[in-house]
Amino acid sequence: MNPFLELGIREEVVNAISELGFEKPSEIQEKAIPVLLTGNDDFVGLAQTGTGKTAAFGLPLLEQLDFSQKHPQALILCPTRELCLQISKDLEKFAKYVDNVHVVAVYGGANISDQLRQIRRGVQIVVATPGRMLDIIGRNAIDFSNVKYVVLDEADEMLNMGFKEDINNILSETPDEKKTWLFSATMPAEVRRIAKNYMTDPVELTVGTKNTGNANIEHHYYLIKAKDKYAAFKRIVDSNPDIFGIVFCRTKIETQDIAEALIKDGYNADSLHGDLSQQQRDKVMKRYRDRSLQLLIATDVAARGIDVSDVTHVINFSLPDETENYTHRSGRTARAGKTGISLSLVNVKELSKIRHLEKIIGKPFEKKQVPQGAEVCEKQLFSIVKKIENVEVNDEQISPFLPAIMENLESLSKEDIIKRFASLEFNRFLDYYKNAPDLNIEARDGGREDRGDRRDGRSREGSKGYTRLFMNLGSVDEFSRGDMLGFICNNANISGKSIGKIDLKGVFTFFEVQDAEVEKVFQGFQGVDYNGRQVRIEVSGEARGEGRGDRGGRSRGGDRGGRREGGYRGGDRGGRREGGFGGGERGGRREGGFSGERRDRGERSSNGGGFRDFSGKRKESKSKY
Repeated sequence: MNPFLELGIREEVVNAISELGFEKPSEIQEKAIPVLLTGNDDFVGLAQTGTGKTAAFGLPLLEQLDFSQKHPQALILCPTRELCLQISKDLEKFAKYVDNVHVVAVYGGANISDQLRQIRRGVQIVVATPGRMLDIIGRNAIDFSNVKYVVLDEADEMLNMGFKEDINNILSETPDEKKTWLFSATMPAEVRRIAKNYMTDPVELTVGTKNTGNANIEHHYYLIKAKDKYAAFKRIVDSNPDIFGIVFCRTKIETQDIAEALIKDGYNADSLHGDLSQQQRDKVMKRYRDRSLQLLIATDVAARGIDVSDVTHVINFSLPDETENYTHRSGRTARAGKTGISLSLVNVKELSKIRHLEKIIGKPFEKKQVPQGAEVCEKQLFSIVKKIENVEVNDEQISPFLPAIMENLESLSKEDIIKRFASLEFNRFLDYYKNAPDLNIEARDGGREDRGDRRDGRSREGSKGYTRLFMNLGSVDEFSRGDMLGFICNNANISGKSIGKIDLKGVFTFFEVQDAEVEKVFQGFQGVDYNGRQVRIEVSGEARGEGRGDRGGRSRGGDRGGRREGGYRGGDRGGRREGGFGGGERGGRREGGFSGERRDRGERSSNGGGFRDFSGKRKESKSKY
């Protein structure tokens, strides 16, 4: 008998979750579901991120509610838009074979009219972020008089984000006789206070030890100089060809810088932070869930609620300011009983933080060595061999081309052909990593720490070897910095390594181009339209009315009006599949951690196809990375 049936879950729901891969309940599900199915008690469940809390409260809700009625019976509050959407989608999947189940996701950054329309049509379960829920309550657009259950998911995170007053105001709109189910990774005083104020003798269950991390996560750290952080990070990524990871940074600026540097270097990466519009966030997350991104660069706030399966690595490019956030970060991997790695890049001064984290999570961190260049090359070579070995051959489609292929290769031996196929991509790594220095340090060697990881806040308008250009498109056109990079590279037919800093503004953008490539940019943008509007490129700071005149995207002067029209509504915004991003199926980085054939047709620098020097800095640039 299915173990979920034994817990009391109806057959229709069990069939649905079986299709989703649920074979047996997790610990929190096994303990919580029998309690919640009674419907008689308030409940506090303490469990780490990734332990299956959504099903722990979602499955009992589907048993308790009357779906013949179309009024709100359950309210689920959670801290972020991503988690809100994830919970609502999960519930809909659980209820696939149950009739008349209506779930609405209510969150900021989306059209409130659409959400109100769904509520008016009739819903039983409302999943909401606190801010948007208050907006809807303020409009008298929802009736909570029949709510039987309120679920507070990631309660500690909601309080950390400043939602205490909002939660209190929302709960005051619900009936006194409701049951409250609270789920949290930790139990700080504020969470305990909510439990005391809104619950009566709650049943409390703890899975694992409070404040500890997932037992399936390995914790590693690498001791390096601050100036070598980006170079070490790339080397770690290159030594894990199949990596699918989330990279955590401390600030929004840092996420942008790292993502931009990675894209220029041919990696499949993008950033997620609070300055992105909802449309931009949704697009990034869709690409990540579809695995067209291998690396998601995020801040703590932006990543809260992200539930993506099979994340192999969580990389702490910068350790969190709040040590408690480390547990939430590392919980993005090793979900649903799988294993994962959480690794941190630290300098000597941060070793004390590692020791503190060991005490918090109750597990030791293993010190790892940044791979040497030869090790990385070996990993990449055998990754290529494995892909060749496992590639699926479509005999029907390739057969017509075989005679010509055989004729062209007939002078080569089997050994020569193998060598050449492997070298197509492998040579780039050999070039890049030849004479690569050892990036590892010992604690005693770090007395004078390099300060290269401090952000240079000065303008790069005068960067040596670069020209600063103006474009009449910006963030209002739904561009991110990565999107803009691709747009420039595609139209100008130049590689990403030719671009310096991109300063994305609301209705325009400043960007730097290597002096030798400026003319190609002006040539490439002649006659280019974007959403019906001519794209204009100018040299920044040049007086209006002088220079090139109106030459189809080359104008340096004239009226800059009309920049507010338009907006990017296209698909994958071009530029990520060619022109400096590699030619692989997914656009940026081919699956081995390096870019494919670039549109600059072999104009690669001697240090290896757009890769940076070993300090992690682009040559002749003041960029941090």
